[in-house]
Amino acid sequence: MSTKKRILFIANEMSPYLELTEFAEIVNKLAVLSNDSNMEVRCIMPKFGVINERRHRLHEVVRLSGINVTIDNDDYPLTIKVASLPNARLQVYFLDNEDFFKRKSIFADENETWFDDNGLRTVLFCKGALETVKKFGWPPDIIHCSGWMTGLIPMFIKTAYKKEPVFSHSKIVYTIGETTFKDKLGSDFSKLIAINDHVTKTDLGVYSDNNNVAMFRGGATYADAVTFGAEKIDKKLVEEFSKVKGKKILKFNPESDLTDYLQLYTDLAK
Repeated sequence: MSTKKRILFIANEMSPYLELTEFAEIVNKLAVLSNDSNMEVRCIMPKFGVINERRHRLHEVVRLSGINVTIDNDDYPLTIKVASLPNARLQVYFLDNEDFFKRKSIFADENETWFDDNGLRTVLFCKGALETVKKFGWPPDIIHCSGWMTGLIPMFIKTAYKKEPVFSHSKIVYTIGETTFKDKLGSDFSKLIAINDHVTKTDLGVYSDNNNVAMFRGGATYADAVTFGAEKIDKKLVEEFSKVKGKKILKFNPESDLTDYLQLYTDLAK
């Protein structure tokens, strides 16, 4: 039986597929570094329409496709695609949906108008990522979430998915990044987040502002370790999460060679 530690990266951006902030390149480097350090690595991200399938050689994983994600009593089908990360022997899985991820812009239209369904798209991605891991049958030791869009995943694992065997031993790292939008995720966001009876009103409270900062705060609140992935981060979040009892904290270091992340993964997986 393999003794390799398993690490899952869930991100809404990752080089070379999508680069919205500088952390996209760091996710790539962390995945490669972890793989080179004798860990089993898998990555999950959304298949936004701006990602070129031919250039990056994506293809559908038939055995994983056909997942239906239920949100607020509606079912949304997911198609799962995969690509091999260039110059590395590891796989990146992409979650696709005809209605929510095919569009040729990411979070706003050509007039820079915020999509009014970004809240639903976020819940679909977060729940879809966890359902995909269940279908893998691949229990991760570490789940590293980055990007505001992954901010629900630590909460879901600690509440809605707390009885799922595949996540029973998983430790969660959450990276707080730079604030990239000021828009709201919709007045119905709290309703959409309540994906089952294990998610309580108390759990939802941290997300009540329905914005970028709230997503970062929620992800960090429910994570086992918090890292800071940019120099310019909301000051309130820095003050709130720089020293938190019971959490491992990794502060932003522009000179880091990223081995401090490897040490963090090792410490959590003990």
